[in-house]
Amino acid sequence: MTLTLEQLHEIMPFAGKRAAIFLGPLNDTMERYAINTPKRMAAFLAQLAHESGELRYVRELASGEDYERRKDLGNTRPGDGVKFKGRGLLQITGRYWYERAAHELGIDCVLKPELLELPLNACLVSGWWWSVNNVNVIADTGDIKKVSRKVNGGYNGLAQRIEYYDRAKRALGTAFSE
Repeated sequence: MTLTLEQLHEIMPFAGKRAAIFLGPLNDTMERYAINTPKRMAAFLAQLAHESGELRYVRELASGEDYERRKDLGNTRPGDGVKFKGRGLLQITGRYWYERAAHELGIDCVLKPELLELPLNACLVSGWWWSVNNVNVIADTGDIKKVSRKVNGGYNGLAQRIEYYDRAKRALGTAFSE
C-alpha cells in the first residue's frame, strides 16, 4: 500500500509543503521496513506526526543537556547529550543509537549528526529504529498506547498520538480493516 499526498495531508493537516517533500522518502522507508499494512502505517505515521510536529522538526528543540551522562543512551563523553539529541522524524536520541545507525545505515551521523535532519535520512533512520525495535509487532495489535510507550518511553503526548492514529485510520479508509 502506498501513501498518497492527500492521505498524508489528512493525517497531518499542518504539514503544508513539507508533506510533498517527505512523501517519497516516507513511502520508500515504509516499504523497506515492512511498514506496509494499514495498522503499521497508521501507527508509524501517528508517532512521526507527534514527534516531528507534523514534519516540522527533524531536530529536537531542546538543547539536549538533559541527556548528558545518560549511560542508558550511550552518552558517556562530555557533550554527548547536546551532540546526540533527538533527530530524524522519530527523534532518535543518544550516542548508542547514532553509532548503530551509522554502522547499519552507512550514514556518518556520529561525526555529522545533522545528516539525520535531511528528509531522506530523517525518514530512513526512523524506519530503521522502528524495525530494530520490533514496533511492527506492537502496531499489528492496534494498541497505540503500547506503540507510544515503545517510541517515547512513556506516555508523553498520548492524547495527541491517539488523535493522529485515528486520523490515519480514517485516511487509510476501508483498507484499515485488512
